[in-house]
Formats: sequence, C-alpha cells, structure tokens
Amino acid sequence: MGTESFFERLGEVLGNFIRVLVEALTGFFRMIGQAGANFIDGLSRSLGMDPNWISILVLILGLLLLFSAIRAFLRGSIVWGLIVLLLALWVLSLLIG
Repeated sequence: MGTESFFERLGEVLGNFIRVLVEALTGFFRMIGQAGANFIDGLSRSLGMDPNWISILVLILGLLLLFSAIRAFLRGSIVWGLIVLLLALWVLSLLIG
C-alpha cells in the first residue's frame, strides 16, 4: 500500500507540473499572438490600409523594392535605381491610397 500511494503522489505532482507548464506556455503564446495582432492593426490603421495578409505582403514587397532602389543608387546604377524606385513607389501608393 505504501508504494502505491508514493507512486500515486508522484504521478499527481508530475501531472500538476505538466498542467502548470502547459497553461503558462498557452498564456505566453496567446499574449504573443495578441501583441502581433495589435501591431498589425495599428500599422494598418496608421497607413490607412486593410489589415489582411495580402496587404501586409504587398507592403513588405514595396519596402523591399524601396530598399533595392537605395542599394542600386549606392552602387551607382542610376537608371536601374530610378526604375526600381518608381516601381516601389507605385506599389506603395496603390496600397496606401
């Protein structure tokens, strides 16, 4: 009887530890998800665009094109820099307009 109650108690302690760990991780990831959603909502509200994934991907594409234009200007490629800059500004203006 004594060994059964020892292992029963050990199982309860281990089960409680696992439950607390899972609840803490669930709360942590819920908090991270809510922070990400609030960030996307604030970003889209400040830019005047819809808060959906397509808009966010187009925004990232426009910013990458803008960064590419800056790199082209720093390399000395003026024509390619102007082409990419105009394309980036066109994409961003479609999104924010």
